Amino acid sequence: MDLTEPIDILKGVGPRKLQQLQHMGICTLFDLLTYFPRSYEDQSVVTAIANLQAGETATVSGVITGIQERQAARRRMTILTAFISDGTGYLQITWFNQKFLKDKLKVGSRIFATGKITYAYGGQGSFAMSQLSSWEILAEEDGTEDKCGILPVYSITDKINQKFMRQLTTQLLEGMADNSQEDSWELPEVIPADICQQYHLLERNQAVRQVHYPTNAQTLRQARYRLAFEELYLIQCGLLLLKKQSQEQRQGICHRVNGYLVRQLFQALPFQLTNDQQKVWQDICNDMESYVPMRRLLQGDVGSGKTVVAMLALVKTVENGFQGVLMAPTEILAHQHYEDFCHLLEPLGVRVALLSGRLSIGKRRGIYEKLAKHEIDIVIGTHALIQDEVQFAALGLAITDEQHRFGINQRALLEQKGDALPDVLVMTATPIPRTLTLTVYGDLDVSMIHQLPPGRKPIRTFVRGEDRRELIYKFVLEEIAKGRQAYVVCPLIESKEESRLSSAQDVYEELSQGIFAGISCGLVHGKLKQKEKEAIMEEFYQGKIKLLVATTVIEVGVNVPNASIMVVEHAQQFGLSQLHQLRGRIGRGEYASYCILVSDGKTENARRRMEIMESTTDGFVLAEEDLKLRGPGQFFGSMQHGLPDLKMADVERDIDILLQARRAALESVDRPEYMSRVLPALRLQYQEQFMNIMEN
Repeated sequence: MDLTEPIDILKGVGPRKLQQLQHMGICTLFDLLTYFPRSYEDQSVVTAIANLQAGETATVSGVITGIQERQAARRRMTILTAFISDGTGYLQITWFNQKFLKDKLKVGSRIFATGKITYAYGGQGSFAMSQLSSWEILAEEDGTEDKCGILPVYSITDKINQKFMRQLTTQLLEGMADNSQEDSWELPEVIPADICQQYHLLERNQAVRQVHYPTNAQTLRQARYRLAFEELYLIQCGLLLLKKQSQEQRQGICHRVNGYLVRQLFQALPFQLTNDQQKVWQDICNDMESYVPMRRLLQGDVGSGKTVVAMLALVKTVENGFQGVLMAPTEILAHQHYEDFCHLLEPLGVRVALLSGRLSIGKRRGIYEKLAKHEIDIVIGTHALIQDEVQFAALGLAITDEQHRFGINQRALLEQKGDALPDVLVMTATPIPRTLTLTVYGDLDVSMIHQLPPGRKPIRTFVRGEDRRELIYKFVLEEIAKGRQAYVVCPLIESKEESRLSSAQDVYEELSQGIFAGISCGLVHGKLKQKEKEAIMEEFYQGKIKLLVATTVIEVGVNVPNASIMVVEHAQQFGLSQLHQLRGRIGRGEYASYCILVSDGKTENARRRMEIMESTTDGFVLAEEDLKLRGPGQFFGSMQHGLPDLKMADVERDIDILLQARRAALESVDRPEYMSRVLPALRLQYQEQFMNIMEN
């Protein structure tokens, strides 16, 4: 049996079921095999009816002593009840709107059932069982012990039930290594034997069987550990192979030690680097002065000074006779970088250009020609930089700003613009927990800037209820009267009938026609055309707009030093990292800055998030807290940019397994006999994500 075969070769999967399974992401036999249970139902212990307790989920076995059918007239509902006894007491088992079951239930038959225990109302027995997760009538030859065990509970839809999923997985697993069947199959081992021995890993086939139908809790733990290790090991091998492959494809560039131009830039800077900036700069210099191409991630909180380190690195490549490129996610951010670079570098004779989609075709072509002739030293731009027409005469360094807005493949396209393999620096102002850094950016070395430059005024954060809105906007009006600017962020673009949330459109109309009448207000959101958004943001940047009402489109790429107030409406709707990014839009100038979170969040989670936002401005602390509150699934899903979903591993709970798997992967990538096992598994499981290494 070939595990890449479509799922409909299994019995019971017709056209309708096939469509429903495909909607769940189950298209092949391998998809089904790796559709791991989300939880388990322990039927290994049968509870005597006399020992049942209301509120618990229990498994019982007994004889049907009576059957009752009645109608609930008000709801037009059929209620079918079976009374069962096991010799210790009586229990009612109830089914709703399943009248057809009456023919299957016979007095004197034995039943085996698992469900939630509640108090009974009338009839025999003190307890009832409803919300049945599984049940069946036992044949005469069946013993209760034959039905006991730990059953998988899968994530399902209203069209696919647990019983059907269990039938499918049982059917598939029955063919595993059964040589008596023509279509028997076996999973090849992908982890080398010595690594399995070193980390005490179950054999792969055994782990898969046990994770679906565990013998006991201990074997389930062992199976889960094995499969989580395997998943993380494969991903880490894939990332390390990408890094190794990129380094081996072309020779890297060995830059000389810092020279006159770098020293001139240091003298031109109006400030001293912080200790963290100096340490990162030394890491970058060590990388660039090696023939091994630099592959480094620079994490730094909002306003920590990553851009000046990037500027130094670009000047270093220019003084070595190469060109540099800086790719930013938005036109505005690219334009701001361009202005900053021109201010400091043009007096040093460095030729800087801006390339964006807003330029006319003629101007873009002019830049293409100058880049190809090495008449431009540093080019700054947006996605326009990865177009086929962009070619460099001698690319030495490629930098991606706000890396989380780009994917692995976009980064790779930028790197391929030079003849030699350029050094690569990727930067992000979105702090990532250490666990996720290893997973998401496993192909990169990591540097961090924690310190903020001296002189940055701290942002004061306040959480206020909706009953304080009038006072909040009076305060905003007073700050604007002093010459400041303000943001107001809303979770929705337009109002919805089913939602109580304020929309950006409604808030803009209310404020611009009310308390802020006569003051220049602007509205920006994702439904506007790119040119419209950029024009409004440019007016805000120039100070022509004093109050900007927006959605989260302003989360990244806006640097307005005069903006000192951020009001977030319905702040409970946002995650911690997103709120922190929004807050980072202010506090960039010399003025005291205030972030006001308007929240009526009543859940414990919402209150906790607001408390954390008030108590700290450290983005790394917030990222760790966000990971705990949101869960690794959501957090990882929002950060991975082309990496595969985790089916078994949990990057928060499994940090120890992740570190073990990465250590094992580092030991494996240089051993062809190991990679001969890993590559087929990567091809089967993660072809899209690691397509670049599949071809070699």
